[in-house]
Amino acid sequence: MDKVKLIEAAQNRTDLPAFHPGDTVSVFVKVIEGDKERIQQFKGIVMGIKGSGSSKTFRVRKISNGVGVERIFPINSPKIAKVEILKEGSVRRAKLYYLRKLTGKAATKIKEKKKKLLVVEETKTSPEPEVIDAPVSETPEA
Repeated sequence: MDKVKLIEAAQNRTDLPAFHPGDTVSVFVKVIEGDKERIQQFKGIVMGIKGSGSSKTFRVRKISNGVGVERIFPINSPKIAKVEILKEGSVRRAKLYYLRKLTGKAATKIKEKKKKLLVVEETKTSPEPEVIDAPVSETPEA
C-alpha cells in the first residue's frame, strides 16, 4: 500500500454515524476561547457530502434569526466532538443547493424518511387449559 494511503487510513474517524444529505443533524464542535474550551452545538440540515478519504467534508445549513448560515466541517477533524442524527430526510438529490433560494419554514422542511417496522406476531405459549372428561362413577342408591 502507498505510504500516503496508510497515513490517511490511520487518521480516518470511525466513531461518527452514517448520515446522508437531507438528514437533520446536530454537530458538536469544540471551540477554544482563550484558555477555555467548550462545546458548541450547530444544528441544521446536511446539504451535501464532498470528497473522499481524509479530505471528506460535509456542509450543514441552518436558519438563524431569518438568515441562512452554512458551515463546512471536515469529517476527520478532531474539533468535532460528536454528530447526532435528529431526523432522516428523504431527498432525491446529492447536493441540496436549492435550499438557498427558499425562505422561512420551506427552507427547513424536508420530507422525513419512512422507517420500515418489523412486526412479529406473538403466539400463545401456554394454551388454554383443556377440559378432560373424567369417568363418572355410578353409585347405587339404596
